[in-house]
Amino acid sequence: MADVIALVFDFDDTLAPDSTSGFLQHLGVDVEAFWRDRVGPLLSEQDWDPVPAYLYRMLELSRTGPQGPITRERLLDWGRHLPLHDGVATLFDRLRTRLHQAHPTVQLEFYLISSGIGDVLRSTPIAEQFADIWASEFHYDRVGAIDFPRRIVSFTDKTRYLFHIQKGMIGPESRNKPFEVNRKVDADKLRVPFDQMIFVGDGYTDIPCFSLIRRSGGVAFGVWDPRHKEKRSRAWGFIEDGRVSNLNQARFGEDAELYQWLEAAVESLASKIVLKARTYRG
Repeated sequence: MADVIALVFDFDDTLAPDSTSGFLQHLGVDVEAFWRDRVGPLLSEQDWDPVPAYLYRMLELSRTGPQGPITRERLLDWGRHLPLHDGVATLFDRLRTRLHQAHPTVQLEFYLISSGIGDVLRSTPIAEQFADIWASEFHYDRVGAIDFPRRIVSFTDKTRYLFHIQKGMIGPESRNKPFEVNRKVDADKLRVPFDQMIFVGDGYTDIPCFSLIRRSGGVAFGVWDPRHKEKRSRAWGFIEDGRVSNLNQARFGEDAELYQWLEAAVESLASKIVLKARTYRG
């Protein structure tokens, strides 16, 4: 078992404003109408899952919309330029430095699990901070336009990747092995137990991760974007239902309350890891 803490983030409305809405707006699409008139009826009238519903409508938009085909290059370009929440750019180095000062033998790794579009997220300026990124993915046709979803990450799909982290099935060597995550691993061989994980998210697709991490002794933080105050009541429901340990605005500057709580959570888990390593088990 490694002396590792995994800090796992959602992306949209957690580390940045909704990246898909931002991309569509960047293309000149009426974002409100897209979600209300195109995606909404699939959910309310045809019982679609929200994530494949929006991916399907993006495919439709790419084929028939006046903005032209949605290509991989356009998605990558948006990822390079999309805005991040306050303090996110320096968040990772600050937390690593603080942990190294307090407990130099404990490692801190960052992960991203999102229902957003993987090619967008992997081209952001912070992508290199993550040990691994899992998100929804498109297949592209011969001219580079999206033509089919090849991975959908929604609700309990997100917990699958927590098990990847737990068992150490991360990075390029874990690719092309979709069933390997089901392999049984003895508790003393787990790379990052759930009680050494912190999960930060904002939405309904994060609830299974909130519940799994909290139930297993880890820490779950709910956040809400202060620019969308109507979402605060939804996030407050996570507190009332016992899904999360705390609720804060999605701000990560050094003086922000959320950042202070993240520092405290990282140091607390590190202290437990160090104590566990020094405990006699004879």
